[in-house]
Amino acid sequence: MRTQRRARDGRMPLREHLVEARNRLFLAGIGILVGTVVGWFLYEPVFELLQQPILDVAAEKGRTVALNFAGVASAIDMQVKIAVWLGLIVSSPWWLYQVWAFVVPGLTRREKLYTLGFLGTAVPLFLAGACLAWWVLPRAVVLLVEFVPDQALNIQDAQAYLSFVAQIILAFGLVFLLPVFMVAFNMVGIVRARTYLRGWRWAVVLGCVFSAVMTPTPDVVTMLAMTLPIIVLYFAAVGVAALNDRRRDRRLAAQEQEDGL
Repeated sequence: MRTQRRARDGRMPLREHLVEARNRLFLAGIGILVGTVVGWFLYEPVFELLQQPILDVAAEKGRTVALNFAGVASAIDMQVKIAVWLGLIVSSPWWLYQVWAFVVPGLTRREKLYTLGFLGTAVPLFLAGACLAWWVLPRAVVLLVEFVPDQALNIQDAQAYLSFVAQIILAFGLVFLLPVFMVAFNMVGIVRARTYLRGWRWAVVLGCVFSAVMTPTPDVVTMLAMTLPIIVLYFAAVGVAALNDRRRDRRLAAQEQEDGL
């Protein structure tokens, strides 16, 4: 591709850069659309799984807790939203690849191997973040229901509940992708490892703030269970970036020595 060849030489005009972004967004959108179609047919089992925390809390606490579809079109609207949400998760390898291909255009043979490593790391991390969010979700439901008075009914709006679940799962999945993009920016020469290392205090603070905001329960154990993976992944990305910087510096030093001869 001509755009990729120019990107490799560092001479990609702004217009071609925007065209490349448009093409990658289009391809990512097609993948999400296909995933949404798959999600449409998986709606019933997934919806039962999503409302299970509500049913478990109702059975455990002996209270009336249920999801409510307020409007005539609420049910189909719910199915569409869940299908799109599933489409984002199912097609995550495809749209993650499109993001990577845009960040690192003009892939050489070695960089294609890096792409496999990127996908092999990004997809499990994204799913790991989603699984951690799913582990937190029942705790959130229990905490919120406990605030309801004993004689009151807790009829949850189905749309609001879905948004609550989707935001938690997607937020955790995207946060777990942070170290992958840190390494990607280092590989293309945008940020060096020492820059990341200088900002480690901010990383720790932001990780704690994110965990405090997203953790539905007030206990320290749950907050630390969310904060520690984020911090570990950050420093792991710094380590990988440092190794890449050392390899790049050695290659440049050898090249300068050859040019000097």
